[in-house]
Amino acid sequence: MDLISHQPNKNPNSSTQLTPPSSSRYENQKRRDWNTFCQYLRNHRPPLSLPSCSGAHVLEFLRYLDQFGKTKVHHQNCAFFGLPNPPAPCPCPLRQAWGSLDALIGRLRAAYEENGGPPEANPFGSRAVRLFLREVRDFQAKARGVSYEKKRKRVNRQKPQTQPPLPLQQQQQQQQPQQGQSLMANYSGATV
Repeated sequence: MDLISHQPNKNPNSSTQLTPPSSSRYENQKRRDWNTFCQYLRNHRPPLSLPSCSGAHVLEFLRYLDQFGKTKVHHQNCAFFGLPNPPAPCPCPLRQAWGSLDALIGRLRAAYEENGGPPEANPFGSRAVRLFLREVRDFQAKARGVSYEKKRKRVNRQKPQTQPPLPLQQQQQQQQPQQGQSLMANYSGATV
């Protein structure tokens, strides 16, 4: 009985129809990531509370997630190290891609603060995590032979509006003599 009372009014003629707020894909992913991290903390031995979580625990979590990765990352002694498209399979491990880890940390960093964590104590923004992500990015770039260039922001620099040179015919039309002037006066040295 209690479930029925919480159902939204489905009468189309009613003006008090309730619609649940729709969450964005980003918000849903952030919530799932946060729940996964909290579950990781509960399963940790010994269990960790959120306030006692540090950057080291975040790194431990990222290394744990590595086992579920789908990106081939070649070892330095692999014959395909540095090749973007290796011609044959190799025994190198599958890892989490740097871009996925970077996006995950961004979502968890936001979720930490949304769930009451103080920004200055955010373990997802710690120096150790930033260095780890940089090392993963650089190593994966070398292993795949692909460089991750930092995207530069496009700056809309407004150039002064300069008019393109006019074709000769338009220039001549603009130089048309006004009333009373002869056509020959436009040419230097010409006499009428």
